[in-house]
Amino acid sequence: MKNVQIKVAIVGTGNCASSLVQGIHYYKEMVSGDGVGLMHQHIGAYTPGSIEVVAAFDIDKRKVGLDVHEAIFQPPNCTTTFFPDLPPSGTQVQMGKLLDGYSEHMADYPVDQTFMLADDPEPTMEEVVQTLRQSGTEVVVNYLPVGSEEATRFYAECALQAGTAFVNNIPVFIASDPQWARRFEEAGLPLIGDDIKSQLGATITHRVLTELFKKRGVKLERTYQLNTGGNTDFLNMLNRRRLASKKVSKTEAVQAATAERLDDFNIHVGPSDYVPWQKDNKICFIRMEGLLFGNVPMNLELRLSVEDSPNSAGVAIDAIRCVKLALDRGEGGVLKGPSAYFCKHPMEQFSDDVAYQMVEDFIMEQNGNPN
Repeated sequence: MKNVQIKVAIVGTGNCASSLVQGIHYYKEMVSGDGVGLMHQHIGAYTPGSIEVVAAFDIDKRKVGLDVHEAIFQPPNCTTTFFPDLPPSGTQVQMGKLLDGYSEHMADYPVDQTFMLADDPEPTMEEVVQTLRQSGTEVVVNYLPVGSEEATRFYAECALQAGTAFVNNIPVFIASDPQWARRFEEAGLPLIGDDIKSQLGATITHRVLTELFKKRGVKLERTYQLNTGGNTDFLNMLNRRRLASKKVSKTEAVQAATAERLDDFNIHVGPSDYVPWQKDNKICFIRMEGLLFGNVPMNLELRLSVEDSPNSAGVAIDAIRCVKLALDRGEGGVLKGPSAYFCKHPMEQFSDDVAYQMVEDFIMEQNGNPN
């Protein structure tokens, strides 16, 4: 009988990791079995409950040394608790590699909003690789803060050396970098990235509306997307120097859906401000201005309010299962369809309709041949 476990290592036990871990157990214990809130209840032989966290890394003294199921509820985590009664996992959060995973400006904020750096010695690459191998990790899931360029490359390298798949949920370009993509392909290890889309968030909504303009013959002249939130992700992004790849990622995701590429002056897509009392609630404002029949002007304004981290976990739980399917099939390199559907900055952009079908075809594929 096929092994139905997927052994995962999480890098960063913040809000997104909290929602993912809660979701694994929520859907495992769900009585109705109807999979409400999931894009896929089954991916191959795998359900959300197939995922097991066997290793975890963090830099916060309130989390390092704790069981994962305890650590995910520690501050500064502030996301919704929808499955609080987690049994001990038996997996202890280990000290991670700091590098550029922490922005210095965060030290100016109250500790319940930001990190408390642990005093534990940072691990070497050899030690992280040993942990991944000894734990039996099959998939490394990257949840580092935006702007963690060096730290992300460190863990991607660890994944390669340990022989694991890699799911890159942040806007550091790994799956969309030809050199990294080639290395994972040569190693026979699957890779999904970069910068995870939410299940129903700002970017996917903006893309769908942009494609609607194109399909209905409405000329899009200018647009913006503004976002506010109160979690550590938004606090981290107050350092605009960490936002270069994030802005590229979000902007290109929308540009890829336009009928005609907009001039830089006419498109603004990106994080906007940190509002502490919003906590993990993200509020998005989208405005689109265009021309209808006869060059008659129109505009559209939308406000979207979502709990940010569960919105992300609804996609990550599918990405993890897709890379496990690829591991089972001996398939390495970037998974094009899943990357395009699940991420803002894949190696190759496709319309969401096409990317969705590519994912369905990938899931149905058996031994390289669609059913």
